[in-house]
Amino acid sequence: MTATTSTNRPPSGDLTAHHDGLAIPLSRGGRGRPLVLCPGLNATQADLGELIELLRRDHDVVTFDLRGHGRTPAADRYSFEAFLGDLDAVMDRVGRLGLGEAPVLVGYSLGADLAVHHAARHPGSVAGLVLIDGGNPVPEPFLTEDVLPQFRAMWEELAAQQRSRRGTPRQVLLTARQILDLNVEIDVVRSGILSRYPLIDRPISMIMSTSMAGSGGGPAERFNRNWRAGIDRLVRRQPRIATTWLDADHGLVFTHAAEIARIIRKAAS
Repeated sequence: MTATTSTNRPPSGDLTAHHDGLAIPLSRGGRGRPLVLCPGLNATQADLGELIELLRRDHDVVTFDLRGHGRTPAADRYSFEAFLGDLDAVMDRVGRLGLGEAPVLVGYSLGADLAVHHAARHPGSVAGLVLIDGGNPVPEPFLTEDVLPQFRAMWEELAAQQRSRRGTPRQVLLTARQILDLNVEIDVVRSGILSRYPLIDRPISMIMSTSMAGSGGGPAERFNRNWRAGIDRLVRRQPRIATTWLDADHGLVFTHAAEIARIIRKAAS
């Protein structure tokens, strides 16, 4: 396979997906086996730039931003199903690019959950899945009453920080309340995601962080145990799934991009 380095191709009319009245610009670069990368909540393709450029050495990579993120406009509604519709529209558009084969679908965080649901609903649309710190059938919800004030304060601060990025490729247009509501919904989605995996007849690889919630005791320790328990539960039910644990927190796509790219390259070979 010949590897090339490619710059980000600018969005154009023939590289746009449409869903729910939104125009979703796609970016494409690289050469090799096709791959689609779906960012997560509060993450944009610009944020994932290092990982994307590494993947383009061996893959024809298509990336995009979810609604209200990066280059994709704000929307009237933000829900799991709305984001899933965005991914479905992107995958439909990618399927009409004449790539020659189904792409490997890589999802980070919420993007991993979306990838699982898409693949379960659309057999044959992907060659395989690589799930980065998401798609986890955790046995317990994260947003319990005792930690809700802590998370609410964290997302208020995050939303305030994001206001300084308005008008840039790294912008996130969601409010703190919308982020909170989505995380409540994601807890519910993950409580039932285990049933989706048997519907996927393609190879699945998972790249998970050992300290998803960071180090330290208290809630972080509980969250990390819950994270590990979810994957243990999944692998017991689906031993075919290959899992790699990285000594990192949920920001592993930023701190361990080179290692993640190597794992994806091996999984997609």
